[in-house]
Amino acid sequence: MFSRLTGALARAVLVASLVAMPSALLPGTPADTTQIAALIALCAAAFTFVEYNSTYPSLVEFRDAPPFNRIRFFALFAAVMALTVIARGKVEPSTMTRLFDLLGARIAEMLDFPYSPVRLVVLMMPRDADPALVESVRTAAGLSYLVSIISLAAFVLILRIKGWPRSNSSFNVWTNLPTFDPTTGGDVVARLTRDGQINIILGFLLPFVIPAFIKLTSEIFNPISLANPHTLIWTMAAWAFLPSSLLMRGIAMGRVAQMIQDKRRRSYAEAHGLQPV
Repeated sequence: MFSRLTGALARAVLVASLVAMPSALLPGTPADTTQIAALIALCAAAFTFVEYNSTYPSLVEFRDAPPFNRIRFFALFAAVMALTVIARGKVEPSTMTRLFDLLGARIAEMLDFPYSPVRLVVLMMPRDADPALVESVRTAAGLSYLVSIISLAAFVLILRIKGWPRSNSSFNVWTNLPTFDPTTGGDVVARLTRDGQINIILGFLLPFVIPAFIKLTSEIFNPISLANPHTLIWTMAAWAFLPSSLLMRGIAMGRVAQMIQDKRRRSYAEAHGLQPV
């Protein structure tokens, strides 16, 4: 009980720190923005604490299958922190901000090739946009996208090497997939496989679809608003984090479906006196 309480409290503090980071570190942040960020941080921390302190889950998936959520959180944390440091350097430059800006620019140059997601983000900007703003968007997009790729590669590596999610304990489908009802809609394995494939397809397409959609609806979604550092940080972080999160979720659901299918085969073999393989 005590371990669960302290774990939930630590997670709540980390989530609140993530939400409040840009408004706390960026100089010249308006008071209204700081108050809104503080309110959102408190709400996010309260939700995280209640979710992880309760015995029964409500919305958070793979709660008891680390490090799935840890990888996603630290990927988002790293992206927001790096973009915040770069944005801070525009107002109060330092050695660290120059280093982050230089690394981000080099990474963006490597990822800004024809038909890449980073190139599409740059192309969604209006032709009359300030070149400095375009360069900031390119740097933010490239850095965020690299972090998302690294997090996805880390999850796949852990899945292959450690056989995630099984280690020394059983895997509870209901606890780790609280929004998935295994009693409706046909065979569980087929549904998990189908949902996993849908998530993978969406995760692959979103980095390309979102910039194209914004370009087509530029009269409603004005890309010039990315000149605001807070908008730039959260927009680019979400643009990179959401697809990688969907890809990880799709891979994880496919892995769960494979586990259930393997368990069925072993149970069938044992029931018929066969040697499990």
